[in-house]
Amino acid sequence: MIVVVAGSRDFVNSSGTAKPKIAGAAVAVVLSVAIVLYVFMTPYNRIAGVRIGGVETPAPTDWSMVNQVGIIQLKTGGFPPFVVNVVYSVTEHGVITATRPDGGFWAKQARANPDGWIRIGAATYAMRASEILGDERIPLLEAYGAKNNMSMSVPASGGVIQGVAEPLSIWEVFFWTPR
Repeated sequence: MIVVVAGSRDFVNSSGTAKPKIAGAAVAVVLSVAIVLYVFMTPYNRIAGVRIGGVETPAPTDWSMVNQVGIIQLKTGGFPPFVVNVVYSVTEHGVITATRPDGGFWAKQARANPDGWIRIGAATYAMRASEILGDERIPLLEAYGAKNNMSMSVPASGGVIQGVAEPLSIWEVFFWTPR
């Protein structure tokens, strides 16, 4: 039997407990756990995160010493915080990242707020992004492609599917240097 108390929105069952209050508390607990997991467990695969972690470390004098890792985390400046997993390459002076020319959020953030962080292994470096334009991109993209087994040309099928299979030669390039 359900009783509605006049002047109240609480529904009380026959044992006198308020079910909506319990359900509301359960929803709040689940939501809190989801938020904590999101903050501390992402980025994961294609889900961006907000916390980069690692130990803030002075930049190496020669970046070629940190070129062994396959995937790194990149945190763009600005709000909201945005941490993504990316593949990369290095030169002796900094880190090369690239993205498809699809209007992705991290590239927009790097343009608008170039001060960011890069985490390689357990080390996190304070970095500044510079977008490289025109033909200056090509040697950086070649190094990036060589490290990550990516071709500069059109895929073997001969077709280009926007957002899926653009040739590396048209990607956007960001070069990260220590701040």
